[in-house]
Amino acid sequence: MYVEGGEGVEQMKSCCAASRLHANIEPSVIAVPAPSQTAVPEPDHIDLDWAIIPGGSFEMGTITSEGFPSDGEGPVRRVELEAFKISACAVTNAQFRAFVDATGYRTEAESYGWSYVFHLLVSDETNIRVKNVPRQVPWWLVVDGANWNNPEGPDSSIEGRMDHPVVHVSWNDAVAFCSWFGTRLPTEAEWEYAARGGLQGRTYPWGDLLKPDGRHMCNIWQGKFPIKNNASDGYIGTAPAQSFDPNGYGLYNMAGNVWEWCADWFSPAYHRQTSSVNPRYTHDTGKRSMRGGSYLCHRSYCNRYRVAARSGNTQDSSTGNIGFRVAADLVPKVT
Repeated sequence: MYVEGGEGVEQMKSCCAASRLHANIEPSVIAVPAPSQTAVPEPDHIDLDWAIIPGGSFEMGTITSEGFPSDGEGPVRRVELEAFKISACAVTNAQFRAFVDATGYRTEAESYGWSYVFHLLVSDETNIRVKNVPRQVPWWLVVDGANWNNPEGPDSSIEGRMDHPVVHVSWNDAVAFCSWFGTRLPTEAEWEYAARGGLQGRTYPWGDLLKPDGRHMCNIWQGKFPIKNNASDGYIGTAPAQSFDPNGYGLYNMAGNVWEWCADWFSPAYHRQTSSVNPRYTHDTGKRSMRGGSYLCHRSYCNRYRVAARSGNTQDSSTGNIGFRVAADLVPKVT
């Protein structure tokens, strides 16, 4: 379905994810119930590895020429954070399935009846049934029946990928999981602090070289985006959540693999308008923040797998490259 030369790669440098606003679907045909927040059985059976992130300060943001000024990646400033804990990996298909099994939760992709799937990942049978391709991001297909349990459409499943990060989850879906699990989404500042792994001012969680000694350190695009992925890192789509070397705090895939939702509203003015102590952007902008980039990021297009890079999406949007990890306070907040 992707047609080279259309509006897309050469005319814009948007995030490699897509918004529901891009779809040519009349809002009147969409009926999405509010995500359930009902209290249900305790999640005792979910194993989750935590990393303890010590409180402290760090230089947040960047003004490098590799960045996107329109995203508001800077100015660089010193930010102070209280200690917190964050999951070592993104939430996996197995963990999200346990949530759904315990609660009967229905994701927004399931309620809408569709989600975005990258064009190279769909089967021929699914491809011929696709009727909607957003002009702004033509590598994304509106696939009926695509959701967390059927990532490439109704003829796909997560069997054999239970240790991969769950995808096709909206911000609202991620918050519902957190509500059940007794956690929360990390703030942007917490996410970046954790992603840096104790390194100051570096481009990636491991340093400044994308491939030190020729080794792949993350799951991103190799080749000509969005037509040919050489997959020299071993993956065309998602990789297992615990892939590649962890950073200095023991966190996996803080660059590439899947975008990860954060708690903040997204604004290019983030660094100019938030506090330097435990910052969080709370003004409703219509988009929620995402961090980390995905398996679709490439230097020629969406070079957002850097630790300071940031993007946003509407909180009901879901794609095959957006997931999340969870965080929690070490000391309960006084209210």
